[in-house]
Amino acid sequence: MSDGTQTNEVQTDETPAGIVKKMKKDKVTMQPFPAVSAGCNTCAVHNAANLFKLGVDMTEWDYVVALSGNPNVGKSTVFNALTGLHQHTGNWPGKTVARAEGGFEYGGARYKIVDLPGTYSLLATSLDEEVARDFILFGQPDVTVVVVDASRLERNLNLVLQILEITDRVVVALNLMDEAKRHGLQVDERQLARKLGVPVAPTVARYNEGMDGLLQAISDVATGKTVCRPHRFQSEPSDLRHAVDQLEREIRTLYPDLPNARWVALRLLDGDERIIQALRRGELGDLSRTGVDETADNIGLRLEGAAA
Repeated sequence: MSDGTQTNEVQTDETPAGIVKKMKKDKVTMQPFPAVSAGCNTCAVHNAANLFKLGVDMTEWDYVVALSGNPNVGKSTVFNALTGLHQHTGNWPGKTVARAEGGFEYGGARYKIVDLPGTYSLLATSLDEEVARDFILFGQPDVTVVVVDASRLERNLNLVLQILEITDRVVVALNLMDEAKRHGLQVDERQLARKLGVPVAPTVARYNEGMDGLLQAISDVATGKTVCRPHRFQSEPSDLRHAVDQLEREIRTLYPDLPNARWVALRLLDGDERIIQALRRGELGDLSRTGVDETADNIGLRLEGAAA
């Protein structure tokens, strides 16, 4: 410009697919997430860099396990049964939300376990939900254990299904089996595992029952011995399905190893501000850019209008 000033205004396609295409034109490249290959069935898949940003140091640990669940399902009891006295508490970085983490050894490997806030969903409508969602999405734990109340299974499955949209590497701890029995309920854990596509371990954590089976299930998923094939609902209306499919393809072009591209696409279309910012900042993967600040300005990722 004649007065020597510059402007970052650009004309952009405000649709989600157009925004992601613009990212490709601006030469945003990526380095793939760590993944389990055929020659490394026991390799960890967690994102150590993002975990460090979240306050979790994996220097002396082989695998990281996220412990999630609704409030009042015995999650803390499961945590105590797994870690014993090997635990400590604090706050999440920059948050007022309390965090507990500990560790255990099993099968010759060292596992760090992080107790996430108890939540009913991962829609990030509260600080607790945002912390839990961000840890699973960005930290990519090797295993996410979802503790559910066997006597109130239907209520708890909402969170299970949401987590299965984000990660394949899930073990369901079917806790409070004694309470279910006391109420005359019988839960077929094998049938439930087939329906969900992930291991289900029945437990009564307060009496230390079923913990060996839970530990084995965690180890099998972490080391790749068990490959989860979670059931995911795809019952969207045709117009929504078309938009999600289109956006998912574009996201996978940028992030070919992202395990949850469809979930990310759904959240973008819903106008999820945290996911919008994660895409803008490259938090969905380890991005290598030329002129990061300038590119971030010029890309014009105004995803706020994507859901409009």
